[in-house]
Amino acid sequence: MSEAEAATELDGSAPPFDVFARQCPSRGTLEHVTGRWGSLTLGALSGNRLRFNELRRRVDGVSEKMLSQTLHALERDGLVHREAQPTNPPRVDYELTPLGHEVAGRLLGLIQLVEGRMPEVLDARGRYDGARGA
Repeated sequence: MSEAEAATELDGSAPPFDVFARQCPSRGTLEHVTGRWGSLTLGALSGNRLRFNELRRRVDGVSEKMLSQTLHALERDGLVHREAQPTNPPRVDYELTPLGHEVAGRLLGLIQLVEGRMPEVLDARGRYDGARGA
């Protein structure tokens, strides 16, 4: 039985989701999406169907183990689709699901905002560090 089914069974209604509540399952998904590797993986897959090693090269700095764990979490959450081809050697492709595309679109907006405002961020860091003698 899924978490949502268990909650529905208790009171007969759809469960309310509140990411600020400790036990809310949406919190785990938010962590998968907004963590460093999750957000970069979703962004890299936006508009692209990639094989594992292509994805690893695109997300510079991620280890094979961390990328594998990230992909499993995103697939479990329904954001990424994994398709294994029965070839020799095996070929595995990853792509976003419709939900994954929606989430990635919002993340890309945030990424573009941050990238576009980096001069202000760097200035703020310089002032902060200068005030503290760093």
